[in-house]
Amino acid sequence: MDAKAILSVENLTKQYVKGVSAVDDISFSLKEGEVFGLLGPNGSGKTTTILMLLGLLEPTSGSVQVLGSDPFRKPLSVKRQVAYMPDDIGFYDSMSAYGNVDYTARFLGLDPDERKRRIEEAFALVRLTDRMNDKARTYSHGMKRRLGLAEVLVKQPKIAILDEPTQGLDPQSTQEFLQTIRNLKEEKGMTFLVSSHQLDEVQSICDRVGLFSKGKLIGYGTLPELSERYFGPDKLVEVQVDGSKDLGPVFSAMEGVLKVTRRDRSTWMLQCAADLRSKVSQAVFGNGENLVSLSLLSHSLGDIYQHAFEEVSHEEQGT
Repeated sequence: MDAKAILSVENLTKQYVKGVSAVDDISFSLKEGEVFGLLGPNGSGKTTTILMLLGLLEPTSGSVQVLGSDPFRKPLSVKRQVAYMPDDIGFYDSMSAYGNVDYTARFLGLDPDERKRRIEEAFALVRLTDRMNDKARTYSHGMKRRLGLAEVLVKQPKIAILDEPTQGLDPQSTQEFLQTIRNLKEEKGMTFLVSSHQLDEVQSICDRVGLFSKGKLIGYGTLPELSERYFGPDKLVEVQVDGSKDLGPVFSAMEGVLKVTRRDRSTWMLQCAADLRSKVSQAVFGNGENLVSLSLLSHSLGDIYQHAFEEVSHEEQGT
């Protein structure tokens, strides 16, 4: 495991029933100042893993080190430095947003002036300053998510763990929330562990990811590393033309083109052994069509996850 890691997991396993593992022999690490994603469908073991990281659940086997401490053996040491935002955030609706955050901030043992300073700074960072004195019941679902993040920020943690932070958010609120995390990482150097089943939503903020399926970590690394692992050096070229001529056979016949998929009447996706955009453009013009766009794309996290899941399934079936 990386010697620079501030959180490390080694061969972690949790069995609720003997022989059935909710988390099955996983290993990964978290580096200071990065956003690490625990990504996979609901029920894949992400929340169970988080509970063990927080010392709220004892592992069946394996080890966890968070900022140099075993969270189950020294839970207070970990709790002082790690903040957690669960997927089911609850607030007192009759209290103001400020009052809700102040209530939990009192447990930090801060003097009133320092507590006020931290709370106001946190509200500014999540862009809720103009609403901090409003009752929590007037907050939308997206605003309550940001309020939960403000509560995390007041603690000024070394690590912030967010469990399904975009759950239930509309697309605009999701992008605003993710941008807030991105800003905190870039401007404050904060370290985040983000659990989510919305793979493509959070891929833009994660430096590295761990892909979960049925309690197992089936993929682990940066997006380029995972793309290289599962798809090799292949390139994706998207080409859009101004016309409806079927250029599929033309593209398929080109040397280096491995697969051609027609997305609609004027757009094709080409899987290529190299960046063939120059040759593709020549082929388009050579066949009397006008080129609208030509882009080199990356495999999405959803593509990578699906490929990793299919690979594991084939191994389990012995095919």
